[in-house]
Amino acid sequence: MRFDIPYARPGMNVGLLGGSFDPAHEGHVHITLEALKRFRLDRVWWLVSPGNPLKARGPAPLDARMARARAVMHHPRVEITGIEARLGTRFTAETLAALFDLYPDVRFSWLMGADNLADFHRWERWEEIMEALPVGVFARPGDRVAARMSPAARRFRAARLPVWAAGQLATSTPPRWCLVNVPMVATSSTAIRAAGGWTGGEA
Repeated sequence: MRFDIPYARPGMNVGLLGGSFDPAHEGHVHITLEALKRFRLDRVWWLVSPGNPLKARGPAPLDARMARARAVMHHPRVEITGIEARLGTRFTAETLAALFDLYPDVRFSWLMGADNLADFHRWERWEEIMEALPVGVFARPGDRVAARMSPAARRFRAARLPVWAAGQLATSTPPRWCLVNVPMVATSSTAIRAAGGWTGGEA
């Protein structure tokens, strides 16, 4: 599969939603649409990763996950990309450094669920990530308390934006993060795989 370099104009606010997307589902679509609206983003890129270093089990083939993602996400301001495979990066901090070099005039924000914030301190060079770009966090069912009490949330307590200022996140100087509570779709990739709804063999 050929992985094109996404296009972005200088000055754009681009949200990055990374993950294995194994498989992509309506929950990913929901938080993407909320991110565009809540954080006033011009674009959102789905970074479909070759693999998650924190997970022992490997994901389905990348081309199958890309095809599935494109089948569920239809929006003119959302791009599905496997750019990490082309860049050869394994960790988020490495990917961000490469994107900053490729797009020096684009304002990037990192997007993630509250469950990721709860474990964020386990990520490679997580403090550097928080200090490199604004971070938008979406609360999912059962994850709010763990996220707010997480090492990352405590470490960067002073950098948290109130919900009413979420629209300022993309243009904020990092470190800056904002946790927004939205009605969440309870579907998860894990549940879909457990139910036999995804084998990775087809989109």
